[in-house]
Amino acid sequence: MSYRKFKPTDILLNTMKTYPSCEFFIFDGNVYYNNIPQHSGAYGPDVPITGGFLSLYEYNVDRHHHSTGRYVPPAESRLFDSDRKVEDKGIIYPFITKDSARSSFKTAGKTSYNNEFQYGDVLEGKYPMSASITREFMYYPAGLRVPGYDKGNSNATTITNEDGNTIDFVEAPLYRHYYSLKNRLNLYGLRSIHHKVIGTGSVDIDMPWNKDDQQINLISIPSIFYGTKIKPGTVSLKTYYTGTLAGELRDSKRNGELIQVSASSEHASANGFDNKVAGVVLYDEGFILLTGSWDLSPTAIPITTGSGDADDELKWIYFGAGAQDGVTQATILAARGQVTDTPTGTNYNKASFNLSFKGTTETQVMTMFANARKGEVNYSNNPTFLEYGQTLLEVTSSKVYQENTDRKIKNIASSSYSDYSASFKRQVYVGRVAIYDESKNLIGVATLSNPVLKEEDQDLTFKIRLDI
Repeated sequence: MSYRKFKPTDILLNTMKTYPSCEFFIFDGNVYYNNIPQHSGAYGPDVPITGGFLSLYEYNVDRHHHSTGRYVPPAESRLFDSDRKVEDKGIIYPFITKDSARSSFKTAGKTSYNNEFQYGDVLEGKYPMSASITREFMYYPAGLRVPGYDKGNSNATTITNEDGNTIDFVEAPLYRHYYSLKNRLNLYGLRSIHHKVIGTGSVDIDMPWNKDDQQINLISIPSIFYGTKIKPGTVSLKTYYTGTLAGELRDSKRNGELIQVSASSEHASANGFDNKVAGVVLYDEGFILLTGSWDLSPTAIPITTGSGDADDELKWIYFGAGAQDGVTQATILAARGQVTDTPTGTNYNKASFNLSFKGTTETQVMTMFANARKGEVNYSNNPTFLEYGQTLLEVTSSKVYQENTDRKIKNIASSSYSDYSASFKRQVYVGRVAIYDESKNLIGVATLSNPVLKEEDQDLTFKIRLDI
């Protein structure tokens, strides 16, 4: 077997960009991803695998979680008495033992690895990892700050509690996720003024606003669903009441503004808000913030918990109620002091929500052209390449090993006539192309679906593509 080196012009590197579609449907406290039904199984995994979740590795799916009596390190090991031994619960999990190789997980920093772990300690991870969209409804003003304690804060006010101990008192944000996004919102303000935390008004805006004083509905989308960013112009939010479209938002301007493009004809007040901005989307970070508070349905729908108000109307700030936010019909009724097993008179399960968009994924692709020139690649290691029944060895002893040099190659050239052998032609069938690194270590094999005939006077090029 001979080796042939790829020339610089034989290897191409490019980026393949795709826009996969993604859709979530929320109804009655359940989330459905791309119309995938709810999964069922005999055992309940540690991480949900229902229709609204996407599993990263598909590990431990429907695997029984129980004690097996095994440990890492094993009981017979001298390190078994370590306080950091890990019990095997019958599920797959990654682990690394700290040793002289100093291997570690990426999440374990150098300082913590050196100071918090001793040699022989086991560092463990967890499978599976899954994700789904989550909703956080900020019932109180999003910028509200509440009393909290921050030890060692030089800006805090020192007070003495009832026990006579001195503590540092500060006001901490009630909705930390909103505070962490304020700088990004102002940065996106270069695209649209509606992103800014404090708006100053414009031609189509009657009044300035301050998001700190508004109720905000925050929809969080993990990056596993959209890749590098959400494709601008593809975001759609639809609210349904009894199966009828009550309103739809779209980022039709591709600048992050979620504009109401249609509303139910049954509710005239909602129609008056068409072409109005009800929220914004952060494409790179995967967040949707909704502030539209106009009514979309003519019927009261109890859709929030803890407010004590039984006359909630269907609004954009209630979009996605039930998406991993703990909001169900039972919790709503319980929050209002109603009997949880008699949902008569409630309309929560009459509302449903649809969120759809396209993601953006970029895959680096290596394309390699393996060339088989004239007069090359004309020998095969397949035993059928030689005529059957020939003597393999000429001489063999304790000092000499010599193969038969007169072995004949089987003639497979086809003839147009019956019972007549055509003239001999040196030809082979290429079924695989092996790829080696610079040290001649095999790193990959490309297998053809059907072997290709290679004659001695032909040039062939095999195109191999690898996603990296």
